[in-house]
Formats: sequence, C-alpha cells, structure tokens
Amino acid sequence: MELTFLGACGTVTGSMYLLDFKNKKILIDCGIFQGEFDEENYKTLPFDPYELDYVILTHAHLDHVGRLPKLVKDGFQGKILGTAATLDLARIILMDAAKLQAEEYEVQVKRNQRRGIETPEPLYTLEDAISAITLFAPPLKYDTEYEIFDGLKITLRDAGHILGSSFLELSANKTKIIFSGDLGNRNKPIIRDPETIKMKDANYLVIESTYGSRNHKGIEESVEELKNAIQNTVEHGNVLIPAFAIERAQDLLYYIREFKERGEIPKETKVFLDSPLAISATNIFMAHREVFDDETRELLKQHKDPFSFSNLFFTRSKESSMAINNIKKGAIIIAGSGMCTGGRIKHHLKHNLWREECSVVFVGFQAKGTLGREIVDGAEEVEIYGETIAVKASVYTINGFSAHADQKILVEWVQDLNKDCKIIVTHGEENERDALVNKFLELGFKEVKKPKLYEKINL
Repeated sequence: MELTFLGACGTVTGSMYLLDFKNKKILIDCGIFQGEFDEENYKTLPFDPYELDYVILTHAHLDHVGRLPKLVKDGFQGKILGTAATLDLARIILMDAAKLQAEEYEVQVKRNQRRGIETPEPLYTLEDAISAITLFAPPLKYDTEYEIFDGLKITLRDAGHILGSSFLELSANKTKIIFSGDLGNRNKPIIRDPETIKMKDANYLVIESTYGSRNHKGIEESVEELKNAIQNTVEHGNVLIPAFAIERAQDLLYYIREFKERGEIPKETKVFLDSPLAISATNIFMAHREVFDDETRELLKQHKDPFSFSNLFFTRSKESSMAINNIKKGAIIIAGSGMCTGGRIKHHLKHNLWREECSVVFVGFQAKGTLGREIVDGAEEVEIYGETIAVKASVYTINGFSAHADQKILVEWVQDLNKDCKIIVTHGEENERDALVNKFLELGFKEVKKPKLYEKINL
C-alpha cells in the first residue's frame, strides 16, 4: 500500500492524498491550491484520473473539494463519497467556484488585451462542475463502517470543523490509518465539538497542523473583540468582515444576533450578508439540524432562527451588492472570499479600506500570497483590481473564531493513540508543522514526519 501527498504540504491549501491498495486507487479530498501555490492547480496529476475508483471528502471547503471538476475534466468517472451535509455544501461550492472563475476570466481578458498579454483559461467550467456533482454517491453516515471494496473499510467521525465535516478511520487488511481532515475548534456555536479517536490502535495518523504552534484565544474573548470592533466603528464608518461562506458566515450571524438581542450594538445597524454562496449555505445549515449542538437545538425549540434578526439583508444580485457602496457608516458587510482572493469583499475593500473611520475584521486564517495576508501583515497599500489602495482602516485579527483546532486541541486529540503510531503532519505552513512535529516527539511518539509535495510513502 502506498500513500502519495498531492497537496497541503508546507501550505494549508490543496489537500489531496492518493492511496494505492491492491490495484485500487482512492483520493482523500481533492482541494484547490490558493495563494502562493496557485500554479500547482494547473499541473498534470501524477496518476491517470480514469483509473481512480473513489474520492472520499472530509468536508466541503474549497481547499478540500475545489479540484473535483478538473479531476472529472481529466477523466475521473468513479464515485465521490461524503456525509449528506458535505455533499450538499460541495454542490454549491463547486458551482460558485466555476462561476467566479468565469467572471474573473472575463475581467482579466479585457485587462490583459490592453497589455498584449495572454490570459490562461479557467481551471474548469460550469459544465465540469455539474459533471463532478453527478458523481456524488448516496451520502455516508457518521460512526458507520462501510466496506467500499474487498479488504478496505472506512468510518467517518464528526470532526467538528464545519457542517458535515469528518475525520476518516480507514482499515486495509491489517493496516489502520486515520486522516484528520480539518479538525475543529471547541465550544463554537451551531455544530458539535470534534469526536475523539475510536481507532486507538491505528498504525498511521495523517494530521493537519494549521495552528500547530499556537493556541487560540478563548471564544468568549474573541466574541468580545468582535463586539468592540463593531461598537468602535459603526457610528462613523463600516465594518468589513471577509468570511468563508461556510461556517464562519453563519457563526458571525449567530453572534451578531446575540449582540442585537442584548442591546450591545445599535438595533439600526445594517448587516449585509453579501455572498450568494453564504446565503445558500445558510439555507443548507437549516436543512441539516441533525448535526447541530445542544445550544442551537434549544434555540430552535424556542422557535428562534439562529441566523436571523432585524436589519439583516441577504444580497444575492450584483446590483444590490453595488448599492452597499453608497452606505458610508452604520453597516456590517460580511462577504467572501475569506482570504480576499476574489469575490465581493475585494470591491468593498476598494471602497472602504482607505477610510480611517472604517475597520476590517479578519476572523479566519490568511494564507501566504493572499490579499488578506498582505493586509494582516501590515501592508501600507495593496493592489485591488489594478488600483493601488491605501490601508487606512483599522485592522483587527481575531483568531478565536477559527474553525481549526489549535495546538492544545491537536495534542489532546492524539494522546490516546499507541505511541508506535506513525504520525504524518500535513496542512500547515512549515513553522506550524515543525512545532507540531516537535510536540508529538515530546509526547513520546517514535516516528513523526512531514512529507514534501508529491512524496510517496510505503505503508
């Protein structure tokens, strides 16, 4: 049996692992690269997609599902497996990604024609995304063992990362492997905390390390920071929140609803969820109440919508999004993309980032090479759609909202494993991976490694 690492090595994006077992091939995730590794998306994969039997999705974030249409475009005809919520969210994620690529391509073609530069084709089209969706198999349930072919069994456990997210326990004859996917933070609203590992005699663990060197602030402290940022801004300017459409946007609506109910921010404050994808995702959340935590279930029993309140506006159309630019104060604008690599947030940054009375609140990880990372790292000016924009707005970075486990949670999660289990650390920048490798060695694990991109390991 052989495992090849096709993404998320030295970066948090592009998750994709190829497992070869008895002439069968399985992909664990099929994510897109973002930021400084973007060019990897266009490279030919080191295997024939036509020979691939299954793709197993741990969750529906773009860096875990975003290359599925390209895989299908290149010949994949197998089955795509995941939980019901993961597959539902992946449908809208892939359609949205294809649509955004087409829109960005049109903008770049016009700009590059004036410069005499060729514009590369989009990674895939809307038709490719639809073709990928047709390969979705009936959904898998948590905590249920499935034998997907002779000698190979899988079980999905709740990873507590986003709606429907899972970590994967896989047994192939006598070899047992755990893929963490993205492990969730604790004490977050809406969804449950991550399950503990049941396969304590695993031979291998492939684990993420997004926050391998750091611990988050407590969620209570982070909620207080968000409230203060809003209170300090809305009287004179606008609050911009670049947010991932799945989980982060819904978390924000949940907390802003609480602020308004308690009278902690003005009731007249307008809140715009300016993301068709996030709006659709919010509807999918309400369709999968079975994975909600006890607190959110209690709200529903009281006939309260956890994502609704006064002066909340869902803006689907371009026209309604553009109209927000006329509002100079008293607005909270939640828009994607979460790392400011595309989407409507770039337009809002163009209109507000240079205004001292405004603020930008980052509530998620910003990968190297992204516009969000530039702003977080203190750039005095940035380029947005070919125009230089001064960074004058207040910038808040609140990492307690992260949907990722911090170092403490990751370390506690693995402690019950046999110390002979070989740990493979992925999905993190190098300093984060190094820190987690050292922590696991301190715990007494005998073999811990961090693979390079395209490296193969015999299991």
